[in-house]
Amino acid sequence: MKLLHVDAGITGPESVSRQISAAVVDAYLRAEPTLEVVRRDLEADPAPHLDGRGLASLPDNAILREFLEADVLVIGAPMYNFGIASQLKAWFDHVLVAGRTFKYGPAGPEGLAAGKRAILASSRGGLYAPGTPGSALDFQEPHLRAMLRHMGVEDITVIRAEGVALSPEARSQAIAEALLNARAVARDFPRRVAA
Repeated sequence: MKLLHVDAGITGPESVSRQISAAVVDAYLRAEPTLEVVRRDLEADPAPHLDGRGLASLPDNAILREFLEADVLVIGAPMYNFGIASQLKAWFDHVLVAGRTFKYGPAGPEGLAAGKRAILASSRGGLYAPGTPGSALDFQEPHLRAMLRHMGVEDITVIRAEGVALSPEARSQAIAEALLNARAVARDFPRRVAA
């Protein structure tokens, strides 16, 4: 069993999404100590942005191979300016590859990467969850879900800390709740492996 841990936060140890994603990975390792974890830090080692020269290498690149080999994806995804970090978008550009992770069939796109589980460690400075006044500005989580589903990844869990820029108290509370949820996410790991 292999877990791919991807982080896109750019604020180092202050990154809330990194704290959450690390707690998720820790929970998985506690549930299954032999789990193989592959780490991809998109701030330290960014995926190259696509250009015309890079298109030919997409069907067989290291980033795509890491994605294809993973059973579980843990993605630290902060919201920047209502969307995802450009580093994370570049990473997705290397894994959303026609013929490898999706194909076009008579009924439209078909995902080829089904069976994976994705946990999104989401952090946002304001309030954008469904039902909040800012929900119409959430181009982060819907975008992530759409890209994963396009590749056939349907088992998606979001662990969210939002409102972290509203006040120190709001930040502490949001992080505490997200970390509790992160620790709980792997509770059903043995059942999922047996299934």
